Amino acid sequence: MTTAPEQKTLLSGVSFVSLVAPTEDLFYSTVEFYTDLGFKETFVYDRTHPTTKREVDHCLSSEKETWLYSQSESSNESNDISLKIRFVSDAVHHAHGIVRQDPQKPPERTANSKESYDWRGSSQSIVLCTAFLPKIAALLKSKNILCQFQPSEREACEIYTHDPIGTLVGFTAKANPFTRIRPTDGYLSMTKAEQMMEISRPTTAGGKRKRIGVMTSGGDAPGMNAAVRAVVRMSIAKGCEAYAIYEGYEGLVKGGSLIKRMRWEDVRGWLSEGGTLIGTARCKEFRERAGRLAGAKNLILNGIDALIICGGDGSLTGADIFRSEWPGLLDELVKKKELTQEQINPFQHLNIVGLVGSIDNDMSSTDATIGAYSSLTRICQAVDFIDATAYSHSRAFVVEVMGRHCGWLALMAGVSTGADFVFLPEKPPAAGWEDEMCDIIAKHRKLGKRKTIVIVAEGAIDRDLKPVSASYVKDILVDKLGLDTRITTLGHVQRGGTACAYDRMLATLQGVEAVEAVLESTPETPSPMIAINENKITRKPLMDAVKLTQSVAACIKNKDFEGAMELRDAEFEEYHRAYMATTKPEDLQVKAPVDKRMKIAIIHVGAPAGGMNAATRAAALYCLSRGHRPFAIHNGFPGLVRHDSVRELTWLMVEAWAIRGGSEIGTNRSLPSEDMGMVAWYFQKYKFDGLLIIGGFEAYHALTELHQARTSYPAFRIPMTCLPATISNNVPGTEFSIGSDTCLNALIDYCDAIKQSASASRRRVFVVECQGGRSGYVATMAGLSVGALAVYTPEEGINISMLQNDIGHLRESFANDKGMNRAGKLILRNEKASKTYTTEIIADMIREEANGRFESRTAIPGHVQQGGTPSPMDRVRAVRLAVRCIQFMEENHEKTSQQILEDAGTSAVIGIRGASVVFTPVHDLKEGETDWSSRRPRKAFWLDLRSIVDTLSGRMGEPQGS
Repeated sequence: MTTAPEQKTLLSGVSFVSLVAPTEDLFYSTVEFYTDLGFKETFVYDRTHPTTKREVDHCLSSEKETWLYSQSESSNESNDISLKIRFVSDAVHHAHGIVRQDPQKPPERTANSKESYDWRGSSQSIVLCTAFLPKIAALLKSKNILCQFQPSEREACEIYTHDPIGTLVGFTAKANPFTRIRPTDGYLSMTKAEQMMEISRPTTAGGKRKRIGVMTSGGDAPGMNAAVRAVVRMSIAKGCEAYAIYEGYEGLVKGGSLIKRMRWEDVRGWLSEGGTLIGTARCKEFRERAGRLAGAKNLILNGIDALIICGGDGSLTGADIFRSEWPGLLDELVKKKELTQEQINPFQHLNIVGLVGSIDNDMSSTDATIGAYSSLTRICQAVDFIDATAYSHSRAFVVEVMGRHCGWLALMAGVSTGADFVFLPEKPPAAGWEDEMCDIIAKHRKLGKRKTIVIVAEGAIDRDLKPVSASYVKDILVDKLGLDTRITTLGHVQRGGTACAYDRMLATLQGVEAVEAVLESTPETPSPMIAINENKITRKPLMDAVKLTQSVAACIKNKDFEGAMELRDAEFEEYHRAYMATTKPEDLQVKAPVDKRMKIAIIHVGAPAGGMNAATRAAALYCLSRGHRPFAIHNGFPGLVRHDSVRELTWLMVEAWAIRGGSEIGTNRSLPSEDMGMVAWYFQKYKFDGLLIIGGFEAYHALTELHQARTSYPAFRIPMTCLPATISNNVPGTEFSIGSDTCLNALIDYCDAIKQSASASRRRVFVVECQGGRSGYVATMAGLSVGALAVYTPEEGINISMLQNDIGHLRESFANDKGMNRAGKLILRNEKASKTYTTEIIADMIREEANGRFESRTAIPGHVQQGGTPSPMDRVRAVRLAVRCIQFMEENHEKTSQQILEDAGTSAVIGIRGASVVFTPVHDLKEGETDWSSRRPRKAFWLDLRSIVDTLSGRMGEPQGS
């Protein structure tokens, strides 16, 4: 039958799809299956429920019905989807004379095996359009639902699975070809409100969405804005409403405009901002019950029953008191008739979660606090600048840093900068310290050092609790040593500036965990503090951590300095020992016996990385303090075999290397296997007793070759260690490599500048190419730290579906900007993410698909990512690991040649796993933990962070109303 051109079709689209479940369990499983995909439950009918009214469109045979709805992005109603899930028992079917067909079962064969047939030939199917095929695949895999990819899993353009009642359900990015009005970005299968596949919406007792408040209190710390951003976006992603309480507890007490609902876009660009954009202030009113009463009233009026507070121990203590008084405060508000019983009924419990924002790193039970490493960065930058003028004039500088009860900043600054002496509250110097300090500085000067740096914590004391002031130290240096001495008090400069990469990462991950803690807490759960321990984000009882922290001050007050040091983390004492060992030359008390003194070779292998020189310096100085002889092999193994480039290191030669980037002794990627015989000959010539290899994957590879060569070359039967140093962080046996933090800081500085340019031009996307080899660590962590819209890594690869989804997300993101600031977008691509989809091609594809609505550019920082001056984190880690390496050689020195040959543990990679320093035999790593073809570990701790990057960037979809 033909239809006249002017005649309209009688049909305008599909009304709904009806699916029938034969059992109640399958009914509920099917409803759950589709709600997980983003469908929203709109109506429920239960024939057995007395209050449920049967409508005319409810089937007589249905015992239960649930209507599900998915709204498309298009205004064309035919693109919306409605499902009716029915439960009809077998008894009802037989009563109506209906013979039920067995639901089609998924094939028993593996979905993507060569033997499996094409599921698309099955009957009773639904095919849904989606812009999120990778997310659909991830969801199905997470629930262990068997699925089939067409044409293959890597290049999937269609995905098929079966719902619990046997219906074949397909997913494709291809829209209905006959739809006249195209959806803006192809979002058809999920409702706009549920694009993040978070269908569960936490609610209060009153049925409203749960509201989570976030505030910053106490002294500001870099990274607080990153924490607020993470809390706001994660709260929205979890279906909650986020509120910012401005000006700390003062905003809580005053309420009104100081309590503001936060939308998704409100926190755009906050990662690169210093201080706290929602403010902090001291509040005397909150210390009184009347102030807390006002705070409780303001929370209830705004519907908030959960608070995430970023501050120090005082701020967190006040929050826990507030929680403990909450029931009484509510009763008092009702008695005073400021609120009604109906108003307070949904808010009987107040959730409190603490994030520690403190530049002093003075909270017990956590390895690091938000802002501490950023503050250390400011201090080291200042001391590095002072270092130049001190050298020029042969002066002494006394630098005062913050730390009233905690000497972490002072100690780490001393380790990072190679300071001559440090003063800490927890470790006061012994009586007569003035003479000890002068003796050490005099020896340094006698050895040829032209500058002197002394670092004093503001809370520094002697063993009689008498303050050690910067002015007093200056007078000692002037009077006893006759040094031209200046004082520099850094003050609040230490709090300023943007957060470093580590603080952005830490604050983001802790903010995400804080939201999870809120949603999982019960009235019986103690208020948690979000901490980081052994490189894992953890929860600790808030008040236990506060009490331990306050115990440190009590120990100092009672002159129990050993107790104060024990209450600090284990690293603190170790760093102090390492610092003293590298700053006291010719100390006879720590010399090794003459017959146990060693000749130790140090070599750099691979590309340069920040911290290589700091590690070499620490190893050499520790050797000298123990009576060993350190030798540098210049320019790697080629330098050794071609030029006999072995030079003995002296104290003065390496003393200034702590702050230098690159490699002072030169580095080379070549392996010893290129001429193993000559390498062995030179080792035998110099009679080396130990070898320290500093470098990346090539250094690790070199160690494996030397270990294997022990059977043929006795010269290699010595203790040998590899200290990982590479920006790629791809060495097996460690979670952190020296130089990776320096790289991340250089990269986020670059990206911040690029993003500023993109914002100024309003509608621009930069595709930034990151180094990292076949490891996506740098790209992922940088993406987390700069808020990249998408991150492409070698582990995940790039396919056309992924690019299509991301370009669609870009279009929507720019469409929603509406003239706001900070509108620039970044995409980070690892250099080895794909051979086909290069940085230029991705930028060209974005430009082509933008249709003039926005533009794209490429940015390739290249070797800028290796950084200049090493970051403080890389410096302190370099010192700790280098000293441990020399100690490892000392422990194995007495073993005979045959014992070392038989002991695989004498060739090891030193690494940080969690908070522990471990030595892993290179033989074990080679066999079980190394992906040799990709030059990276088989498992990496950071892979799980990719989903957080996608969620907070909005790549998985920005929720409705955000």
